[in-house]
Amino acid sequence: MRSSTSSSESSAALSKLDRALPARPLRASAWIGLFIMIALVSGWEMYWRDYGSVPSYRNSASLWAIERRRIDNGEGDKTVISGSSRMLFNTQPDTWEQESGERPIQLSLEGTSPVGLMEDLAADDDFTGTLLVGVAPGLFFSGFEYRRKAFDRYKNESPTQWIGQQISMLVEPYLAFYHYDFALFQVLERQPFPPRTDVENPIDVRRLTVVEKDRSTRMWDKLETDPEYAAVAQQIWAHGFEPYDELDEEEIEKNLESRAKQIERAVAATNALREKGAEVIFVRNPAEGHYAIREPTYNPRAETWDVLIEKTGALGIHWMDHEALQGFWLPEWSHIAGSEADRYTKALYEVIQTERKLRNAKSAE
Repeated sequence: MRSSTSSSESSAALSKLDRALPARPLRASAWIGLFIMIALVSGWEMYWRDYGSVPSYRNSASLWAIERRRIDNGEGDKTVISGSSRMLFNTQPDTWEQESGERPIQLSLEGTSPVGLMEDLAADDDFTGTLLVGVAPGLFFSGFEYRRKAFDRYKNESPTQWIGQQISMLVEPYLAFYHYDFALFQVLERQPFPPRTDVENPIDVRRLTVVEKDRSTRMWDKLETDPEYAAVAQQIWAHGFEPYDELDEEEIEKNLESRAKQIERAVAATNALREKGAEVIFVRNPAEGHYAIREPTYNPRAETWDVLIEKTGALGIHWMDHEALQGFWLPEWSHIAGSEADRYTKALYEVIQTERKLRNAKSAE
């Protein structure tokens, strides 16, 4: 009896709380909510446009996968641009197409060694074209692969991921705020909150690019027009730099082992590509400032680039060997300004053609 009474009392109490919604239409509330959403999104959009942002495609793993599948879909005889961010920023598909008559496939991945892609294409029977391989010493000879997940997306993209990419691409060309760097929590993380003891404040790479639908990429012009923003990028690149002569013996030995391993991987991949008729051309892009100090000390040319070219037997284009590839503006030390990238691409194409002719002439002797 006690439990029955308790149950009925609880039901009575709940019934008092069970009130019907007022008999009013919800249309007004829906319109008010929509208006508030539009106002907030519009305000966020205007804020970033005023900052200098422009609409851009998001350089996602799925966007890379779309370009990678061009090889599977009948374009395996094309020129493929590979490497890390320098090949991504500096080499412009529009200009390459104007010079060569064919549009290349842009598969460079920022912060990522291209050796993995070399191996991937070497194992792909569909690829028989020309592979331009950018050599950024710190990445190439370490084997670091910041964007390795792009390969997984290409091979195992789910229907949901594919649909999400297609929907995202419908709005990307129109929204200036729709960029990873402008996400709310990313912005909050960069705010100058008081530092906490024993906690390192993260320094993340800021937005640097404007990307087209086929991953044609050039440096965001804010780095050219805003010296303070360019200085922030330089600060990020130099953060945590440790002079090579201050490394301990274990770290030095690890660096030497990594060099040897990556060169051997590149040699094996180059040989496999050559056997099926593909051509490999290595490219060393310009660098200044912090990189002009760090790269020669960590990976001296004679011990890395020269060894790579000798062992692979591939054509090697080093910017220091060609006057036409010098004198370009690098606002943040590592990448050519967007306003000069077309001119650089044309110069690179012409140098490659000249070096090809010289090589062929020597072979014919």
